[in-house]
Amino acid sequence: MSQLLHTMIRVGDLDRSIAFYTDIMGMKLLRKSENAEYKYTLAFVGFGEETTGQAVIELTYNWGVDSYDLGNGFGHLAIGEEDIYARCEAIAKAGGKVTRAPGPVAGGTTEIAFVEDPDGYKIELIQKKSATAALG
Repeated sequence: MSQLLHTMIRVGDLDRSIAFYTDIMGMKLLRKSENAEYKYTLAFVGFGEETTGQAVIELTYNWGVDSYDLGNGFGHLAIGEEDIYARCEAIAKAGGKVTRAPGPVAGGTTEIAFVEDPDGYKIELIQKKSATAALG
């Protein structure tokens, strides 16, 4: 059986991104490795290890590159939450940026919110009770 292992995003400041995903989003730093020959560092963060069936995020820092054009092809990461209202409050209190307040999706009942990481990547928070329902 196939399994989604990770999503990779490029970041401009690895320490800042690790702090955001661990301190603000509540993930764990699972592992980190450097490749001096090709001048990049990888850090994997997640709520659990891939070996337990969890998908994680690979943060890729290319040495000397401090920002990226995010383009318009990437949409967002999605995280299921028990209580998006309390989670957004905690994220904002910790210094995170909530870009869409929690509430029902336009034209539907699924409750969502959006936050933004330090590099501008969007993260959708979905109320877990409706996370598997159709969002369309």
